[in-house]
This record gives sequence, structure tokens and C-alpha cells, in this order.
Amino acid sequence: MLKSKNIENKNATLPDNIHEFYHAHVYFDEASLEWATKLCQQAARSFELKLGRVHQKLVGPHPCWSCQLAFAQDQYEHVIPWLDENRQGLSILIHADTGHDLKDHTDYASWLGEPLLLNLSLFDKG
Repeated sequence: MLKSKNIENKNATLPDNIHEFYHAHVYFDEASLEWATKLCQQAARSFELKLGRVHQKLVGPHPCWSCQLAFAQDQYEHVIPWLDENRQGLSILIHADTGHDLKDHTDYASWLGEPLLLNLSLFDKG
């Protein structure tokens, strides 16, 4: 069973919770696939988040296999510390979902764990 204790996030500098909607992208590889899948499923159940597909291929700007969790502003303060406490070394991109993909993945983004290089060339720079 995964931990559900709320903690103060000490491993990342997170932006202010000022956006209406957010995404968390959990990154993994073949060795961590089982854990990442379990983590995403437990987060979705525990916090009633929208769970995306567990992609075992590169999708969009993401440099690794990934799974997306979507959540609202009122869930942020509970979801982020829980993900940080339970990620077991996985990198997780947290970003706003404003509809402006480039800003969402840069200006409105932060990381739990090791930051990874995104393929931002996919986004309209205009």
C-alpha cells in the first residue's frame, strides 16, 4: 500500500498554485514500468484524478515513457506532496494546463526528482 501522508515538499521548488488545472507526467522505463503504473493507478484512485494511458513509447514532448495524471487546483496541495513522497526516484513533470502548450511545459512547469529535457520543438513558438 502506498503512503498517503501529506508532507511539505522538500525536493522541488513548486510554482504557486494559481492555475485552474494541472497535469503530472510520471516518467519511467522498462525497469520501472510496474512501479510507475501502480503509482499512477493509486494516485488516480486516492485523489479521484483523471488517469491517462501508460505510454510505453515517446509521446508529445516527453523524453521517456510516461503516464499523465490530470487534476484541478483544489487537489494540488494534496496530490503533489503525495506524488513526491511515493515516486521512489521517478521523475515527474508538474505543469499547468492552460491551453498554451509551450508556456505550460516551460514557464508553468516544475519537477519532482531529476528534471529531464523536453522536446519543445513540437510547440508553436508564436
